[in-house]
Amino acid sequence: MEKRKDKNNYYLYIAEEISSRGTCIRNNYGSIIVKNDEIIATGYTGSPRGRKNCCDLGECRRKKNNTPSGAGYEKCRSVHSEQNAIISASRSEMIGATLYLVGINSRNGEYKEKAEPCTLCKRMIINSGIETMVIRDNKENYRIVQVQD
Repeated sequence: MEKRKDKNNYYLYIAEEISSRGTCIRNNYGSIIVKNDEIIATGYTGSPRGRKNCCDLGECRRKKNNTPSGAGYEKCRSVHSEQNAIISASRSEMIGATLYLVGINSRNGEYKEKAEPCTLCKRMIINSGIETMVIRDNKENYRIVQVQD
């Protein structure tokens, strides 16, 4: 019988499943916001509702323009998973909550090394009232980050 998952790995597993809905051809992320042991909202990386996705178009604007990783997000078609989760929840629900984040490299299916929110997502996380982030590093390990830090 398999050992029961601890709560952080349980929620990270769910976030990883959510990332499988992502439409980015570079990296897909899954996010869930949890408060009082209840899932408040989820989000994955993808184009705005009703817009064409990069995976359907077969190209990435940032890649096409040789934009380095971590730069030029204003040229990206996608809304980040953290943003999608945040806009799906009310601020009062998010105050004191935990955001679980998993990044997957779309090209090889491996976990995104040293995954973390971009600068814009970090600002949104701070303003949302989320208190803690738990970020997957690999299949077994994760980091716990206090948003105030």
